[in-house]
Amino acid sequence: MLSGLSLPELACLLVAGVLLDLLLGEPRRWHPLVGFGKLAQHIEEWLNRGKLLIGRGVLAWMLAVLPLSVLAWLAADHAGIWLHAFLLYACIGLRSLRDHTAPIVDALRAGDLQTARTRTSWIVSRDTQHALEPDLAKAGAESLLENGNDAVFGTLFWFMVLGGAGAVLFRLANTLDAMWGYRNTRFNLFGRAAARIDDALNYLPARLTAMSYVLLAGRARGRAWQCWRRQAPAWSSPNAGPVMASGAGALGVSLGGAAVYDGQVEQRPPLGEGPAATVTDIVRAWRLVLHTTILWLGVAAFLAALIVVLQRGPHA
Repeated sequence: MLSGLSLPELACLLVAGVLLDLLLGEPRRWHPLVGFGKLAQHIEEWLNRGKLLIGRGVLAWMLAVLPLSVLAWLAADHAGIWLHAFLLYACIGLRSLRDHTAPIVDALRAGDLQTARTRTSWIVSRDTQHALEPDLAKAGAESLLENGNDAVFGTLFWFMVLGGAGAVLFRLANTLDAMWGYRNTRFNLFGRAAARIDDALNYLPARLTAMSYVLLAGRARGRAWQCWRRQAPAWSSPNAGPVMASGAGALGVSLGGAAVYDGQVEQRPPLGEGPAATVTDIVRAWRLVLHTTILWLGVAAFLAALIVVLQRGPHA
């Protein structure tokens, strides 16, 4: 393996990292990605000026991501294999997806629309100031489905390829895309490298995520598959499209459509089929992400066990 670890070792560390995340959740006082975000902000303010903005964006990406990724590689190589599990825990966001969306569900069920609007604004970039319950339910379900890949499965994929350093590399790159990957006056040129690199790193994980959503759709597998094939090409993001379309099809709800950004209503392509999302669908989306995580862990454990059996060979 590129990480220097065997598949059985990676599988054990993968399970350990996910369990740490589920048990401990996000660090309460200082989150590594929050600190990284502040570093990235300083780098952007320093370099995002003058001419040659695309080249400056490449340099900024390298300064922000590569030193920390190399440091993670060296630390894991010298500190023992269990640091890989800790690095995965620091990067993965499975429990945080639930922790950030559960208050939205609670507020909507209690009829507290203002709190639901505020909490939803913490996890999406669209305007929620005047959003109604169906808008908030749709936003919550969409965020869970998309971030299932960005915060969970992409991290697991690159962990299996490069170990803890792979998880760090992916999450830092994904964070920069979330910060710089906008087509506006400030970031259209400077953030282009961050957006393209994130697209490349996400290409395989996004399609594995979409296929996982299809496999776990039960009787709705055909619908999830067709939604992926028909609807994903129309979505602006080449990776979010397959993930969100297959996920919406698996849930049997209609997502996409109108959303407000910077005070303007944007008509996005449709996702999924069925009735509009409700508060229950936020919970169902979280369960789909959780079950997909269990599926990935199960596959990794099975392959690891198979390798162990094959290496031992037939008994004498």
